[in-house]
Amino acid sequence: MNQAISDSKATEANYYVSDDSEDFTYKSLSRAGVLCLVFGLFGLLAWISPLLLFLPAIGLFFGLVALRNLKKYPNELIGTSVAWLGILLSVAILIASPGRHIYIYNTEVPEGFERVQFASLKSQMGAPDFPTAEAIALNGKKVFLKGYIHPTSISSNSSKTFVFVPDWGTCCFGTQPPLTHMIQVRLVNDGFAFKSVRQHSIAGTLEVHPYIKPVEGLEGVYYEFEAEHFQ
Repeated sequence: MNQAISDSKATEANYYVSDDSEDFTYKSLSRAGVLCLVFGLFGLLAWISPLLLFLPAIGLFFGLVALRNLKKYPNELIGTSVAWLGILLSVAILIASPGRHIYIYNTEVPEGFERVQFASLKSQMGAPDFPTAEAIALNGKKVFLKGYIHPTSISSNSSKTFVFVPDWGTCCFGTQPPLTHMIQVRLVNDGFAFKSVRQHSIAGTLEVHPYIKPVEGLEGVYYEFEAEHFQ
């Protein structure tokens, strides 16, 4: 009798050990789900620059891959909530960010100014580094354009003058850009410029010189700009 009770308890103990082992079966966190969330978080940078919209797009791709894998391998993978969080974040950015940039594009040019692309001022690769025909046609006109502050053109904490360049390559690494890739800007309002790696916009009067105007720290410029608006 006692032996039967002892065997019964042993069997019961073995049964619970078996159940506990099943409860603690190892499952892997979905890598695709984690990547989805990571790219979704980095995708927030697309709120600043539309060029970074590929980040939430990649996040959405990994999210869909994660959901497929989680459905296919429910006993091996976890991370559904992580994947859905990344998907919702990526989709929100992909919807909201383009709308924001479209609104900015349609409203950022002050009245009375013409939007100009920096590319129209730059000489073509292999061509003489001299003002383009488009630039000469804009001489004396009120224009609006975007670019970056060249780091060596501001020696103090703030300045009323600086050199404007078209891209990060010349802005952030401080190299000597081609002459037609630079504009010497003078602020004529109450604002000051500070050292920065973010994109700025200026609106004012463009002046095109047929000769090189010396600039401290750089070879010189053909273009000068009296900026009434700076942001």
